[in-house]
Amino acid sequence: MKKLNQFDTLVIDEFEEDQYHLPRHSHTYYEIIYIIKGSGIHQLNQNLIPYKSGDLFLLSTDDEHYFDIKKTTRFFFIKFTDTYFNSNKKLACDEFLLNTPENFMRDKSLKENVLKLDSTCASILKNTIDNIRTYNSKSNISTSPIAFYQILSIFGLIKESLQQQNIKITGSGIDNDQIISYIHQNIYKPKLVLIKNIAAHFNISQGYFGTYFKRNFTISYREYCNKLRTQLIEKRILNKQLSMKQIAYEFGFTDESHLSNYFKKQRNLKPSEVKKT
Repeated sequence: MKKLNQFDTLVIDEFEEDQYHLPRHSHTYYEIIYIIKGSGIHQLNQNLIPYKSGDLFLLSTDDEHYFDIKKTTRFFFIKFTDTYFNSNKKLACDEFLLNTPENFMRDKSLKENVLKLDSTCASILKNTIDNIRTYNSKSNISTSPIAFYQILSIFGLIKESLQQQNIKITGSGIDNDQIISYIHQNIYKPKLVLIKNIAAHFNISQGYFGTYFKRNFTISYREYCNKLRTQLIEKRILNKQLSMKQIAYEFGFTDESHLSNYFKKQRNLKPSEVKKT
């Protein structure tokens, strides 16, 4: 299976073909594909989806696809890497930092059928694609706020269409109780509570997670984890059921010295001094 790579954060591609020039393949990047004209079958993962003018497809890095062209087709591709939206997160509203474009691209419900757009949304989508096509003649489109907002608006149309069909994006929305539960369950595994991993688990933009946590819990994520971990360690020490070596192992420290240095930094006390209080 051929896997295509892309190193530019954003690439706009448009071409017309009678026979698709690529074999079945996947990518290391994301693709928004708009059908300007033509018809055929889109072989997307295990699905055979008829396509026609005005149809829109979203492909993530997990997808494999090929176009079986029946009638000469003009394709319009918007190809972007993970870096594209992350580097422009300052321009995006909170909603799209929580339900990231990448979440939409991965949603399985959009891989089984053509996205249904009402006439108004379909018209807006066509105009948006035309705007991007026109603007693509300019240089540095990957850093253009105008192009970014045009692309972001496509996801607004997708979201509205899904809401009209009562389809919920998998993993969208945040449950604060689940976040706290996740932290408490995994506080013993340092790698699992790294921001990049907890953000990925809850489908939240990594760059936004810290801001979201502080806003909702009035404490920074790092401070919360340190306080929780320190309290649990102190309880272990006071219970006198485990040795320092066992406690260090339980919380993922490399050794007793590592644990001792961490505890002293957090509590301004050596672990041995806790026993005397």
